Amino acid sequence: QVQLVESGGGLVQAGGSLRLSCAASGSVLSLNAMGWYRQAPGKQREQVASFTRGSNTNYADSVKGRFTISRDNAKNTVFLQMDSLKPEDTAVYYCNYKVPFRDYWGQGTQVTVSS
Repeated sequence: QVQLVESGGGLVQAGGSLRLSCAASGSVLSLNAMGWYRQAPGKQREQVASFTRGSNTNYADSVKGRFTISRDNAKNTVFLQMDSLKPEDTAVYYCNYKVPFRDYWGQGTQVTVSS
């Protein structure tokens, strides 16, 4: 079993920054299998950022150049630094851990960007 706990969401004005954290516990084999998703009201959940093979990262086009995913292997924690936030970034942000045939999700953290 894997447990994921997100934190760091909140209300911020457009142009501001937030840093989300996701602490993983349990049978986590590699933080390379982790990433961030978001779901805005009335929309499907979408991938925002993730680690790919090795130390590479992948970002949705809508957040490239503004968001940065990083990790602390010693603390089994993944971060999402969000800069230059826009109202359209408003959503519930979820941490995700993928293993073959299963996805683990955190409870989500609300990010609201006011104009």
